[in-house]
Amino acid sequence: MQTSLTAPEPAYTAAYITERVTEHFMNVLYFDLGRYLIAAGAMTILLLVFRGWAKARRIQKRTAGRKDYTREVLSSLRTVFVFAIMTLATLIGRETGVINLKLEGATMLTVAWQFALIVLVHDAYFYWIHRAMHTKQLFNATHLHHHKSRTPTPWTAYSFSSLEAAAEAAFVPLFLLVTSMLGLAYAGFAMLFFLWHMIIRNVMAHTGHEIFPAGWVDNPFTSWISTTTHHDLHHSSGHNFGFYFTFWDRWMGTEHPRYAEEFRKNAKPYRLPSFGPRAAERISVLMAALLAGAATLSTWWIAAEPGVM
Repeated sequence: MQTSLTAPEPAYTAAYITERVTEHFMNVLYFDLGRYLIAAGAMTILLLVFRGWAKARRIQKRTAGRKDYTREVLSSLRTVFVFAIMTLATLIGRETGVINLKLEGATMLTVAWQFALIVLVHDAYFYWIHRAMHTKQLFNATHLHHHKSRTPTPWTAYSFSSLEAAAEAAFVPLFLLVTSMLGLAYAGFAMLFFLWHMIIRNVMAHTGHEIFPAGWVDNPFTSWISTTTHHDLHHSSGHNFGFYFTFWDRWMGTEHPRYAEEFRKNAKPYRLPSFGPRAAERISVLMAALLAGAATLSTWWIAAEPGVM
């Protein structure tokens, strides 16, 4: 099976270009829409099944309304479309040999350190473009739409304006361009893990309920990983610009001064429930949903096309 996007003897005819662009565009639409629906849908199911636990950990008193959900889903569909267009840069880079993305042959150690590298770089990229979009010159045109979700929901994750979506999507081709120029062939599995990690953490940040365990901010091994409260405070206060981690906000003095206090207020200690019939039913529904999601993921994993990357 052909595993490279680069043709053995490039023949960039109109038919060839149209075929490759269409294939890549549809693959990205399918993959990104699927990521969004599975991650946001699984989190919504989790909150519904364990609604008693979720209610106790609600961060804001205000609740999102039907208009909020409608706006978020519709703008997320637009975001997926923008992502599909922007990632054509990755296809062009691979076709012309500028971007080196290796889809097979990487060791698990290589996948692990490349995954860690791209997460760290993306966190820095996100922090600084996020701060830039909060400037008076850029906010209304780029980031205002996302902040219409005053009370975030799992479906807020992709609720961007077109310009913000383009800025977000630009990271992967830019990152791959730079790493390729440095002589680094990036592992396809490292990129795949990163893309799933990104949407899962994105949904977690916008859940609206603190899902991290009590004591998270007081443990030196976990306090540097951002929580749901960390990003929720951003939507309500304008602090906390980081994504995966808290250290950029700490270094730059942009972390909410009462972040740890607010987290402790929201993160009620876990209590092991007594599993009666009703709880068992909820757990079975959740497990069925997760199983369906896992089955979908495994299908994509096996049948993944290079264009998805």
